[in-house]
Amino acid sequence: MSLSLLLGFIGLCVLLSLTPGPDSFLVLRYSIVGRRPAIASAVGSAVGGIGWAIVVAAGVAALLEQSATAYRVIKVIGGIYLVYLAIRTLLEQRRDRAAAAAELRAPRRSVTLRSAFTAGLLSTLLNPKVGLFYLAVLPQFLVEANFANTLALGAIESVVAAIEMVLLAMAASHMAALLRRQRVRDRLEQLSAGILAALGIGTVASAA
Repeated sequence: MSLSLLLGFIGLCVLLSLTPGPDSFLVLRYSIVGRRPAIASAVGSAVGGIGWAIVVAAGVAALLEQSATAYRVIKVIGGIYLVYLAIRTLLEQRRDRAAAAAELRAPRRSVTLRSAFTAGLLSTLLNPKVGLFYLAVLPQFLVEANFANTLALGAIESVVAAIEMVLLAMAASHMAALLRRQRVRDRLEQLSAGILAALGIGTVASAA
C-alpha cells in the first residue's frame, strides 16, 4: 500500500470514529464512574473491532452480507444487548442512590474494569455494521487482498477508534466532580440509558 493510500485510509477512520455510536455512549456512561472504567470500555470496543477485522479477513463477514437471516439474527442479538445495558444502567442507578443514602461517598462496587471492558467488547462484536463496514471499505484500500493485509487495516482502524475513545474518556473524566453530583449523574445516566435503549430498539426494529 502506498503512503498516500494509507494516509487516506487513516483519515477516513478518524472521520468515522468521530461519529457517535453505542461505543461512544458506553465510554461516556463509564466516565461517570471514573477514568479507568471508561478507558477499559474504550479498549474493549477496540478489541471487538479487531475481532471483526479477523472475521472479515477470514471471509466470514461475506456470509452476513449474503445471508439476510444471519444478518438479522446478529442485529437482533446486538439490539437486545444494548437494551440490556440500558436496563442495567437504570438498575445500578437505583442501587447507587440507595448506597449514597447510607454512605455519602460510597464507591460503585458493581462496576469493575473487567465488566467495563466486556461491555465495550460485546457492544462492538454484536454490531454487524462493523463487519459490513470492513467488508465494504477495506477492499478499496487493499492493493493485494489477503488475510495479513486485511487484518492490518482492521487493526489500524481499531487503534484509531481506541485513541479517539480514550481521549473522550479522559476529557469526560476531567469533569468527574460535576458528573459525580447525584442529580447530574442521575440525569446523565437516565439519558445514556435512554439512548442505549433507543439504539437497541431501533436495531431490533430495523432487523424486523
